[in-house]
Amino acid sequence: MRRRDVQRVPNIRYRDAGRRNLLDIYRRRDAPQNAPVLNYFHGGGYTGGAKNREARPLLYQLASQGWVCISANYRLRPQTTFPGHQIDAKKVIAWVREHAPEYGADPSGLFVAGSSAGSNLAALCALTPNDPVFQPGFESADTSVTAAICLYGYYGHYFGDPPDEPPPPLQPQGYIHPGAPPFLIAHGTKDALATVEGARNFVDQLRRASDSTVVYVELPGGQHAFDVFHSPRFEAVVDGVEAFAAWVLAAPQRTPDQPVSLFL
Repeated sequence: MRRRDVQRVPNIRYRDAGRRNLLDIYRRRDAPQNAPVLNYFHGGGYTGGAKNREARPLLYQLASQGWVCISANYRLRPQTTFPGHQIDAKKVIAWVREHAPEYGADPSGLFVAGSSAGSNLAALCALTPNDPVFQPGFESADTSVTAAICLYGYYGHYFGDPPDEPPPPLQPQGYIHPGAPPFLIAHGTKDALATVEGARNFVDQLRRASDSTVVYVELPGGQHAFDVFHSPRFEAVVDGVEAFAAWVLAAPQRTPDQPVSLFL
């Protein structure tokens, strides 16, 4: 999955919680300037996972195309609980706004992405720009994003919440609004951990409320964690992410009722 033309700059500190507040930067070795940014959060159910596990084909592919990609750790249970994970995710975005230009990035094109629990974080980041609840001590930082990419996300109840009640507002669907940025959501039909029905419900709510385009892709037979290994299925998803990102960057003025051509 590694590419000779891509440099990984590891273990940059963005906050003070030790290794859980480190991030890696992927960029092309010739250090392109004014590059768009992908900010990625790993999965693991808020209890495990690491910044160098999932989505590496995506990170290396976009970096080889001239992007600056950032993959970040964040605090996990029991070290923290909600909204601690989300505060860390917002801090990463604030760090990107301030420091990514030092690595050739232009944060005016900032995409947030994640897998499983990281998808939940990415979606909530996209739906809560500059919300002071998730930015204690850095309320003035710009945490808005250009678009969100959600891979096999979990959109249900947090630990300990009654399963027979609606998801609490700390879940992304509690923050859906007309001004949401464009979304690309990909989910496997055989996901045994984060059900495809949950993804369909989240997409339906987004499409009913948002003024931006919502692209939804179902992967027939796809299971959870389909981005851990390099596979034809994930190669197709990577191609789709590239097409979606190029469309968003090239045509930000496009309206939601105009067609989107993505070939997966």
